[in-house]
Amino acid sequence: MGRRLRRQMDETLDAEQSAAHSADRALVWADDGRCYRGTVLAVGVDHAELSGEEGRRVVAFAHVVALEVAR
Repeated sequence: MGRRLRRQMDETLDAEQSAAHSADRALVWADDGRCYRGTVLAVGVDHAELSGEEGRRVVAFAHVVALEVAR
């Protein structure tokens, strides 16, 4: 059971990574009122990594209020 759950988790993360790479630029509004802009580099279980003008930034999903893909 443990191996099967781990494999499913890995497949889910792979799918999220693929989706992140296909989305160009993202606008992420956080609970601190800021809007972070950047290209999605990676998606984890609880965070996403953006690359923008300010460099790389890790945004925890717990702090995300809204997300928009900017094409």
